[in-house]
Amino acid sequence: MIGPVAAPGGKDVANAVNRAMLQPSPGFSVSARPAAIARWLYWVAALIVAMVVVGGITRLTESGLSITQWKPISGVIPPLNDAQWQAEFAHYQQIPEYRQLNQGMSLAGFKAIFFWEYLHRLLGRVIGLAFALPLLWFAVRKAIPRGYGWRLTALLALGGLQGAIGWWMVASGLSVRTDVSHIRLAVHLATALFILSGIVWTAGDLRLLTVNPLARATPLRLGPALVLALLALQIVFGAFTAGLDAGYAFASWPLMGDAFFPAGVPMVTPSWRNAIDNPIVVQFIHRWLAFAAAGALVWVAVRAHHVGASRVGMLLVGLVTVQIVLGIATLLTGVAIVIAVAHQANAALLLITAVLAAHQVSHAR
Repeated sequence: MIGPVAAPGGKDVANAVNRAMLQPSPGFSVSARPAAIARWLYWVAALIVAMVVVGGITRLTESGLSITQWKPISGVIPPLNDAQWQAEFAHYQQIPEYRQLNQGMSLAGFKAIFFWEYLHRLLGRVIGLAFALPLLWFAVRKAIPRGYGWRLTALLALGGLQGAIGWWMVASGLSVRTDVSHIRLAVHLATALFILSGIVWTAGDLRLLTVNPLARATPLRLGPALVLALLALQIVFGAFTAGLDAGYAFASWPLMGDAFFPAGVPMVTPSWRNAIDNPIVVQFIHRWLAFAAAGALVWVAVRAHHVGASRVGMLLVGLVTVQIVLGIATLLTGVAIVIAVAHQANAALLLITAVLAAHQVSHAR
């Protein structure tokens, strides 16, 4: 603990130095509550993980197009009687997915897929309220440290944008296609996980401010940034794999059938689009990019260990291992829903831990 300075050059100099040492940082205010805000952000992060899990179930059960209208306010109330259910079912019967794939579906079958899409949208609204209302309360109480208000407001705005992106994704499957665009699905998932990363990073900064009122926001350093970018790319290819049903292309490991890359795969033109639109190429990239991402994540885990964040580093290595095992199991089981959902849930936890490790390494620098 550094105490007051006794300056032999005179009392005025000593007093000036002491006042400077006791001056709070730009992020500190008397009423600020960084610890409480950090805890709240971690709870919001947990809700987003739940949202990602439900979103994965919605995709795997092909439930995403069961609600054909976007009603941000009134849509919170589901059908409450038989007439309302029949009306909702009639809307679904007008889209290509029903006419080409689910012709003759019963009302009970429709209710089953409606449930997951409704739960997914309801969670989105819950997260919006769980972020907006406490943020307003902290702002009114002047409990937000200086310099963090704009960041929290930006995260709230991104959450609102995410709702619009979700509808933009759903709209792609209502008129011509029988499913949603895999590109829009990837944008939807990537935006959700970007918001999750921003929340976790901000919570990390606030925890530092709790320990040391002189702490400043941690900039993301180049090395950890490259690791997170590689992980983000792997997650995007995971979304492509889900959106194209590419996981069903080959249920074998490590070979695809009897070859490292199967012969005679039909290719699209221009050739670069195969990495986006060709299910077999997308599965191939997702398979092997995983190991590049894993190596990068182990590197940042080792760096975290060296700067004193050993538990975060060990957890990151454990989650990377689990993620690879779940990915292989997803393929070998023919995309069993339970395993595929666990794979997606673990990806969200892996991202959170990677962001925490990157934050520790960046702060140590």
